[in-house]
Amino acid sequence: MQTLEVPIYVKIAVDMAGRIYQGEFKESEKLRGRSTLAGEYNVSPETIRRAMRLLEDMEVVTVTQGSGIFVKSKEKAYLFLERFKQKESIDELKNNIKNLLKQKKLIEDIIEDKINTIVDYADKLKHSNLITPIEIAIPANSHVIGKSILDTNFWQNTGATIVGIKRKNELIISPGPYAEFKKGDILIIVGDPYIWERANQFLSK
Repeated sequence: MQTLEVPIYVKIAVDMAGRIYQGEFKESEKLRGRSTLAGEYNVSPETIRRAMRLLEDMEVVTVTQGSGIFVKSKEKAYLFLERFKQKESIDELKNNIKNLLKQKKLIEDIIEDKINTIVDYADKLKHSNLITPIEIAIPANSHVIGKSILDTNFWQNTGATIVGIKRKNELIISPGPYAEFKKGDILIIVGDPYIWERANQFLSK
């Protein structure tokens, strides 16, 4: 899953807040200088300045020009950590939604492509003086459920040719003779003008 990249200065601010909350640095205690912290975290002093500015905005530390950086509140450090955790959760939810939307669009594109295939197939059938494909749902208690197209002698009993099966979010094009009928399937069939009545009667036995 793709995640948002957290800026390094934010990571440092979170780490420093954690160290303050855990008691490594006491309230009113002066923190190490920016250069020392920069060396400790292997970043530039400017990155440390931004991290400290973030903590100062959240009232975790106090930055006094000429005097240094002092721990202001252990409680605020805890609140900062909790707020950051909530932000991470929101970011993760946003990413999950983005991924779901991408998957939804992919499924919609696949379905659209399958529908276009059916339409193309129907056009070819029209040129052969056959009717447009029609849909018929298999009844929940139909005797064909669990059996293959071949086992049921579907064409021999109905005169209809199965050109597709709709199954939940799936569209099976030109199922072979060994394809099994399942509960909830919708058959896409072609044939003469009376195939729906014959197929419905056969499936309802």
